[in-house]
Amino acid sequence: MVAIIGAIAFSVVIILSVLIICGLPLGELTMGGQYKVFPKKLRLVLVTQLILQIFFVIVILQMGGYLSLWFSQKVTKIICIVMAAYLSLNTIMNFVSKSKKEKYIMTPLSFVAAICFWITALV
Repeated sequence: MVAIIGAIAFSVVIILSVLIICGLPLGELTMGGQYKVFPKKLRLVLVTQLILQIFFVIVILQMGGYLSLWFSQKVTKIICIVMAAYLSLNTIMNFVSKSKKEKYIMTPLSFVAAICFWITALV
């Protein structure tokens, strides 16, 4: 169940990323709120990030036993731990962001996802 909660929290981030890529004025949710609307060149970077985000949702669901493994159990666990560590650091960065929207929206999402990745990987 924890893997599903983590996948849902991370999927909200994916949805927000898609909306930012489409040019909606949600850029304040990321990168310290530097941009209200992301420049087109940076949106291309977000597309790459989006592919990775989808991959990580698949990984947590695989580690949680909801999808068949693409990699060995050990490799999947390592990927899940790396993602948990990344999300933990991301939570801190979101919390200290100058952007209030990033701080109050993205921090809880990142925190919940990080906890779910840690639990899923280590249990």
